Amino acid sequence: MPQLIQMHIHHIILESNASEHSARMVAMKNASDNAKDLISSLTLSYNKARQANITRELTEITAGSEALEK
Repeated sequence: MPQLIQMHIHHIILESNASEHSARMVAMKNASDNAKDLISSLTLSYNKARQANITRELTEITAGSEALEK
């Protein structure tokens, strides 16, 4: 009987450790997924800002060129 109780306690400890590792793995996967989403969002924002800047510069160049022709 004492050995059965000892084995049961050992099993409970192993289950607890496995559960903790599983929770950590899920947390790390969620953090990685969130980081990828954030990188994607920031990249999109950067590219939109860059494109807006390029468009503004081209508009200024075109306006300047038209002003010189008149």
